[in-house]
Amino acid sequence: MKKSLTKQQFAERSLITTYRKRIWTKFVAAVNQYDLIQDGDCIAVCVSGGKDSFLMAKCFQEMLRHGKQNFSCKFLVMNPGYTPENMQKILDNASALGIPIEVFQSSIFEYVDTLEKSPCYLCARMRRGHLYSEAQQRGCNKIALGHHFNDVVETILMGMLYNGQIQSMMPKLHSQNFSGMQLIRPMYQIEENDIIAWKNLNELDFLRCACRFTKDVSFGENGEHASKRQEMKNLVQKLKKLNPQADQSIFKSMENVNVDTAIGWKMNGERHSFLDKYKNSDD
Repeated sequence: MKKSLTKQQFAERSLITTYRKRIWTKFVAAVNQYDLIQDGDCIAVCVSGGKDSFLMAKCFQEMLRHGKQNFSCKFLVMNPGYTPENMQKILDNASALGIPIEVFQSSIFEYVDTLEKSPCYLCARMRRGHLYSEAQQRGCNKIALGHHFNDVVETILMGMLYNGQIQSMMPKLHSQNFSGMQLIRPMYQIEENDIIAWKNLNELDFLRCACRFTKDVSFGENGEHASKRQEMKNLVQKLKKLNPQADQSIFKSMENVNVDTAIGWKMNGERHSFLDKYKNSDD
């Protein structure tokens, strides 16, 4: 069957056959559960060049063909200063997969290249700002990023272990700096192992973070310094040896926060203590 299909056709068919339950159904579930798409939306699907964002783009194309929502997409690729070889890899993958990307330029790599220490956090913030701005100029009201289930679990653990707080990577957010713009994460429930399996089945070679710092350190798929994230990946694997559902439980814990047993919490930037309620209780 594979020999009789183009790379694009096989990639699309594998989404709704081999990986229907593990990828496509979870993509649709996240869109529905978190109310990510409304009629009339124009979504900037941000394609970084990595496996996550390219798969997300294919899922959006599939939804446009068969979904019930009346929305449109623009497939945006930001060139922050890639080498010609890396940029060509993105163009080749987009062509092979039938994704009509729109490329725009920025000078982010040129700026962060002057920094002595790892600039990953700043780079990620700058990228997002450029994406919001470009998407808004092109008439979009949302940007879609390719963060997946494992990113969410690792973010929860990093917040607890390194920042002493319980927080999650949200499935959607209002932009604080671009009025009327939202960020959505439709890959929220899809596991990284299934993304890798889909990539390997389709014999695809995607770009990883490509700034000069990758010569010396390891980076994550979405551009952040990967050492801490890799620590979390390793930790999750150890936890799963004790409980095979450990990652699922960590993910679900953010949907079942029991505020009645919290010592303290923050809401809208304001701190609260259990003592505030305790003092006013008749018990």
